[in-house]
Amino acid sequence: METKQVFESGIEVRKQPSMWKFFLYSFFGGFIFFVPITIGEKKSIPLDHLVSLIQNAAGPAIPYYALMIIAAGALYPFLSGSWKKSSVDIIFSIFKLIGLAVGVMIVFNFGPAWLFRPDMGPFLFDKLVTPVGLLVPVGAVFLSLLVGYGLLEFIGVLTRPIMRPIWKTPGRSAIDAVASFVGSYSVGLLITNRIYKEGKYNAKEASIIATGFSTVSATFMVIVAKTLGLMEMWNTYFWLTFFVTFLVTAITVRIWPLSKIKEEYYEGSTPQPEVGIKGNLFAAAWNEAKETVKSSPKLKDNIWLNLKDGLHMAMAILPSILSIGLLGLVLAEYTPVFDWIGYIFYPFTKALQLPEPMLVAKASALSIAEMFLPALMVTEAVLEVKIVIAVVSVSGIIFFSALVPCIVSTEIPLSIPTLIIIWIERVILTLVIVTPIVFLII
Repeated sequence: METKQVFESGIEVRKQPSMWKFFLYSFFGGFIFFVPITIGEKKSIPLDHLVSLIQNAAGPAIPYYALMIIAAGALYPFLSGSWKKSSVDIIFSIFKLIGLAVGVMIVFNFGPAWLFRPDMGPFLFDKLVTPVGLLVPVGAVFLSLLVGYGLLEFIGVLTRPIMRPIWKTPGRSAIDAVASFVGSYSVGLLITNRIYKEGKYNAKEASIIATGFSTVSATFMVIVAKTLGLMEMWNTYFWLTFFVTFLVTAITVRIWPLSKIKEEYYEGSTPQPEVGIKGNLFAAAWNEAKETVKSSPKLKDNIWLNLKDGLHMAMAILPSILSIGLLGLVLAEYTPVFDWIGYIFYPFTKALQLPEPMLVAKASALSIAEMFLPALMVTEAVLEVKIVIAVVSVSGIIFFSALVPCIVSTEIPLSIPTLIIIWIERVILTLVIVTPIVFLII
């Protein structure tokens, strides 16, 4: 809202921005995402209760809604022409069409018998596709309260003094980090790529942010927690994952390959290194929040914008879950591929004395295909294993069903082999850090 001017007794007075929006909307957004309440016999965050209510009310219509989102997501690259931008886009666009074909077979109940095994197509569709198709758009509506009215900017300024010493990135990257965690990696990557092209990040900083901060959002974490029965300890899971993810990033920025990326600015851009804040940090943060509130859109406009973003994200991800996710399940069930990859992590899971160390190693390996798959593999495991894998699936960050094509489609100089190496490092570090903490708190 623009600051207005009025005249009283001939004296010009500048009206202050409506800071009630900062407090009210931030509080309500925080309540929706972080305050567990009990309804009936179920204790969970309000967002989860709301989605369950919608799911129960809509009932039989939900699979057809999900299929519409899948169809829109599968056809969009071809209608927009984006499918032919690169070889990576071509491959993933084909996978989305495969996801649409799988969705049609599941919804209309025809196709090969193996697809209809309870732990294959129906499990993937009921446990992931349907909840994601509802949670992401609905969650995006309430995320508009957290990200549109100054809270992100307020936190971003307050965290500036720690960004460079710990993560070797400018203070402004705190906004990217929080936007990814409470919003989405796609939003975070869009911000990162734009700022990199403007010359405000160099190549090394942009690479650190893309692979260390652009994790899945809180709404996706709800899916993982629901799948593993962890919603009763949602806040513990969320903050543990938040802590581990950024601690792992602080380590990976100091080791190869991230440590060796050149500190070059985007070709043709004007380098704009960050200037430090002078004076009181809290006052600077408050001023930043006020500026954001002053220029913030009307609530209904912000909700509509975020709802569209949520629907676009659901369109991008649902077809990939059904194709790459199903491929991952098939490879895990019928081939030793993920057993082989799991042997990278087995020495660590064994040394950490985790229950069923080979299961944990194999589930960790699955995270490279799709971040939800590890959770599907350990639904019957003990609580310690569930929590460890729930954290690994988020902290690993890099997965082929969505994040990898997003990164490759930006100008950030990261190759697929480099991303795979960073993923291996992140999974190992996450296992080493989170396991003792889990044993301590359980």
